[in-house]
Amino acid sequence: QNMVKNMERWIQSQQYRKWDLHCLKLQPLSPVPSDIEISRAQSPKAVDVLAKEIGLLTDEIEIYGQTKAKVRLSLLERLKDQPDGKYVLVAGITPTPLGEGKSTVTVGLVQALTAHLNINSFACLRQPSQGPTFGVKGGAAGGGYAQVIPMEEFNLHLTGDIHAITAANNLLAAAIDARILHENTQSDKSLYNRLVPVVNGVRGFSAIQLARLRRLGINKTDPETLTEEEISKFVRLDIDPSTITWQRVVDTNDRFLRKVTVGQANTEKGFVRQAQFDIAVASEIMAILALTTSLQDMKERLGKMVVANDKKGEPVTAEDLGVTGALAVLMKDAIKPTLMQTLEGTPVFVHAGPFANIAHGNSSVLADKIALKLVGEKGFVVTEAGFGADIGMEKFFNIKCRASGLVPSVVVLVATVRALKMHGGGPNVTAGAPLKKEYTEENLQLVADGCCNLQKQIQITQLFGVPVVVALNVFKTDSPAEVDLVCKIAKESGAFDAVPCNHWSAGGRGAVKLAQAVEKAANQKNSFKYLYSLELPIVEKIRIIAQKVYGAQDIELSPTAQSQVDRYTQQGFGNLPICMAKTHLSLSHQPERKGVPTGFILPISDVRASIGAGFIYPLVGTVS
Repeated sequence: QNMVKNMERWIQSQQYRKWDLHCLKLQPLSPVPSDIEISRAQSPKAVDVLAKEIGLLTDEIEIYGQTKAKVRLSLLERLKDQPDGKYVLVAGITPTPLGEGKSTVTVGLVQALTAHLNINSFACLRQPSQGPTFGVKGGAAGGGYAQVIPMEEFNLHLTGDIHAITAANNLLAAAIDARILHENTQSDKSLYNRLVPVVNGVRGFSAIQLARLRRLGINKTDPETLTEEEISKFVRLDIDPSTITWQRVVDTNDRFLRKVTVGQANTEKGFVRQAQFDIAVASEIMAILALTTSLQDMKERLGKMVVANDKKGEPVTAEDLGVTGALAVLMKDAIKPTLMQTLEGTPVFVHAGPFANIAHGNSSVLADKIALKLVGEKGFVVTEAGFGADIGMEKFFNIKCRASGLVPSVVVLVATVRALKMHGGGPNVTAGAPLKKEYTEENLQLVADGCCNLQKQIQITQLFGVPVVVALNVFKTDSPAEVDLVCKIAKESGAFDAVPCNHWSAGGRGAVKLAQAVEKAANQKNSFKYLYSLELPIVEKIRIIAQKVYGAQDIELSPTAQSQVDRYTQQGFGNLPICMAKTHLSLSHQPERKGVPTGFILPISDVRASIGAGFIYPLVGTVS
């Protein structure tokens, strides 16, 4: 009987637990203090307390300090039969260089849902790079009374995921150059002796080496039986240095590393080449972290990363270099999402932060999947997509949703009067410069003219068959007439609802109307569909995005781009989704063209591939 009772108790402990969340009280001040003052004025709950409140077991969290914890993936197995909650994406209209507040809306919305409407909700955000944090943009924790706390923990280091990516990325870069050096300076025999050494009088292939032999068509397992020709094939990757696409990374805006020369020490035997550093979050490993669904899946994706071509033009992968296991072990903790909280004590996952141009600009699939189990069937998971809806949202649907198999319930489209005035023909908005009077005084004509961009972004959302709610992020310089005009035009243009939001100055209370609209919209019929079939040729997929999403007349590929498309198709990568690297400041490729540009030809200057992450990325125009 005791045995049975113990088992019953254990089974009970493994079941889904109802939340018992104690929200933190917020007393907004007017005028609104700086973000850091607001963050420091609130005392966050201990993270183990928060974890218990939302039904996490003690062995499912790994605590980092007082306010951050990693959540183990074992939770997905425990709650596999638990139905998912509703899935909400926050996207935006084409922004000004100042940003329009998608992160702030995301945080304001979950604070409203959970702290004010008593509905379980989770925000899933990207981890910011230290490049923008120390640059003009600043951090990405939200702002005002809608932010993730502690702000400095969120913006700096967090739990070291970006450092793990940097280590893995640079290990692979070092392996490439070392391999070329060794192949240039050693005979087949000495390379073989190093790769398959005699240990205690016995030679043996490792699992990764056996897999390489199979790929080469050599079906042998005894190292002593390889012919000289087979040994040569096995030990020589024959990397063509001019085709290396794998760069070193560092998570700082260090412009003097954009072009460097490596190999100048005497020990490198004159093997000198030009290389470059990228920012850490631009590494393909970051895109893989964001799209992966398990540790095994991540390992397979890391192995598939193409780093160069050999002298015959065939792709060379991380698996060929034999470093897949080392990369995976460096990433074993980074794969777990980090739990934090909002100013009102509601839960947040911070996980992954891939670029929104050369990658897909969305937080991780794993964080979304875990959150959807934790909120319960009636709960909401709110995540955001980088840049405007034409870029971040399109990639969320066509790349992220394909990888995760998840279907979004609602899109929240963030707009500001400021951005709409810019699209209506207002003067340039420049980061760091004071706004011109058109932006601080009422001007209904500019607003009305600029709503064309909002209408176009609503139409783009409708291409995917998901209901859209417009969230107008209100600034103190916006007049009531301007706010009413935007909401009226948005509803007339096909939005399910359009709601002014004051979460920046009032916290969750200022986004209650938005939360109610989102809850209603989530119950609408959903006819979600992808924009294109993966079976279509690469050029056709690019054309569909250019014409249907950006409004281009057609596309034009440079000779370089066309030859890359031909190469990827021939190498068997033609059925991957497309990830357009385009300016986010216009629907077109020209950042100065605001509103809804038409009649333009979209120039594709180059086409590259992230095979491990699983997408082809065309470079549009002069995007850097």
